[in-house]
Amino acid sequence: MRYSPLRMQVGQARINQARWAVAALFFTNGALYANVAPRFPEIKTALGLSDAVYGLSIAAFAAGALIAGLGAGALNQRWGAPLVATVSTALSGLALLFVGIASVPWAFAGGLFLAGAMDAITDVAQNDHGLRVQDAAGRSILNSFHATWSIGAVSGGAMAGAAIALGLPLHLHLTLSFLVFTGIAIIAKHFCLPPALIAAAKQPTDEPATRIGGLSAPRIALLIAISAITVGSTVVEDLGSSWASLYLHESLGLPGSIAAFGLVAVAGAQFVGRLLGDRMTDRLGPVLMARIGGGLVALGLGSALLLPSAPLTFLGFMAAGFGIATLVPSAFHAADQIPGLTPGTGLTIVAWLMRVTFLLTPPVVGAIADTTSLRLALGLIPIIGVLTVLIAPVFSPSQGQNLS
Repeated sequence: MRYSPLRMQVGQARINQARWAVAALFFTNGALYANVAPRFPEIKTALGLSDAVYGLSIAAFAAGALIAGLGAGALNQRWGAPLVATVSTALSGLALLFVGIASVPWAFAGGLFLAGAMDAITDVAQNDHGLRVQDAAGRSILNSFHATWSIGAVSGGAMAGAAIALGLPLHLHLTLSFLVFTGIAIIAKHFCLPPALIAAAKQPTDEPATRIGGLSAPRIALLIAISAITVGSTVVEDLGSSWASLYLHESLGLPGSIAAFGLVAVAGAQFVGRLLGDRMTDRLGPVLMARIGGGLVALGLGSALLLPSAPLTFLGFMAAGFGIATLVPSAFHAADQIPGLTPGTGLTIVAWLMRVTFLLTPPVVGAIADTTSLRLALGLIPIIGVLTVLIAPVFSPSQGQNLS
């Protein structure tokens, strides 16, 4: 276990409380959007939206996240990450309630835009404080927070399914969602580590922190390399949500009922990897974990695409999902440790680039697939795995120390 002056100051029991509090924030963040997404079809029908207008409205969520994302770090510095995460969670719940009761298309899109903006701010704030709690704990715990987000998303989806089955009106369902998860966030904030304690425990020998504009070229290069791994991981994650089922159905000819499990293969293996990720990262180190992860992506998907068959493809999807499980948490931690950046600034930049990737990846892959084939378009993913193996040393703590 690493030495932590903050642990010496507040005690292990207080840190354990903060860990559960951050996990609760991740849980609510995953659950809120998952409560409304399954009800999009009935909203689309009620508003009489065409497919094109519906698609543009959904894109408003990503647009709001991109616009607000880069300002999240400054909010955390000014008000403290726990307060920012709690307020943005409440506002996200309100925005999604507005989405559910929208009576005109612009209100639907506007609610999603605000929800996306608040989601981006919550994402940075909860990861920011999660990193502070991890530093206080002296060992890797960030992966478990991301696993808790997945549990929240599953719980939110199940809650929405139950509301639909019971015929619960949208406004009642989303009001309940807002009250429950905002309440959880407010309670969680009470158990987070106070920002004043975090600031007071900072080592006096630490290098004075500056914004991105004060960074030297080597530090910017390190941030770009870390972001490259995160972007690559995001592309692989998008494989599950956007392309896995389509590839299984259209390219391999599986029936839709079986092809739907392509998403489950990627997301399920990623969830298992995050449950195990903290212990594996502590034992093997983030560099070796990244190399193993990149190797699993390259070998798993590469084999599945070279020798297309349903069993091998499912195994390849699972290997890719497990391989990327720890990459984003490790990248967040590495970016947060770059000398010359205020705490949370590197995290903000990397998280924002992830949002850009989620917005750009589907049309890029789609364009390549239209020109060639989906199988060839997905051939980019094994290449990403190889690049991850090569770039993995940027996760070494010595990379940042060498720039100090």
